[in-house]
Amino acid sequence: MVWDIFREAFDRFEPSSVIDILAIAVLIYLALLLLRGTVAMTLLRGVVILVVAVVILAEVLELTVLQFVLRNFFPALLIAIPIVFQPEIRRFLERLGRTGLWRWPGRPGYQQTVEVVAETVMELARRRHGALIVLERETGLEDYIETGVKLDALLSRELLEGIFFPNSPLHDGAVVLRGDRVVAAGCTLPLSHRGEGHGLRHRAALGTAEATDAVCLVVSEETGQVSVAVNGRMMSGLDERQLRAVLRSLLLPAETVAPFPGLPAR
Repeated sequence: MVWDIFREAFDRFEPSSVIDILAIAVLIYLALLLLRGTVAMTLLRGVVILVVAVVILAEVLELTVLQFVLRNFFPALLIAIPIVFQPEIRRFLERLGRTGLWRWPGRPGYQQTVEVVAETVMELARRRHGALIVLERETGLEDYIETGVKLDALLSRELLEGIFFPNSPLHDGAVVLRGDRVVAAGCTLPLSHRGEGHGLRHRAALGTAEATDAVCLVVSEETGQVSVAVNGRMMSGLDERQLRAVLRSLLLPAETVAPFPGLPAR
């Protein structure tokens, strides 16, 4: 039965079929690239193994009912895939919507912000005051801003140090920056399922970096270590020079960034 299907497919093969095959291959590649390193990848692997085993079993033993179920399985699969992989599909569409090709009108600039943030973060690290700072880029962070206290204040080192001073009312949440403005403080961020062995601040930073294109800075309260999470990855143990270089490369236009030796790989 399976060989008859393959034979019929080869009989219908035309030059345009090459384009179809390449398009499907690209879609599969993008899907695997999206799922790489996530829990969904393990789930997908298990589903593929199960389906292949059932198909082989049905063909070898000629199980008529099971073959019928497999032939009518795909409509149900089209419904199940969006339900099971909803977070990954949403993240893919959100990333697809990012241009990254030009600066949109009104998109925040970070020339002065980089210097203030870098100085403040290193001072907080020296004092071992835990901190979580999120710098908005193309993806809007209004959903997270609504969970905190709106400030809409001009960014300054004194303001950030006051927010993250131990036992202050807002020090446990995240601060969201938009350009040179502190939009909100005490914000709640989504936690990543990865990052075992890290605290809540690191998991929140990584979770935000997985869901958006924001740049998240974390200061560890226990070790004073500085980390940056972006694009679903985290760089840890940064010193002041490395931190400035990372922030400049991520937030400033390419023509304003000077080459920096020793920049951590992203």
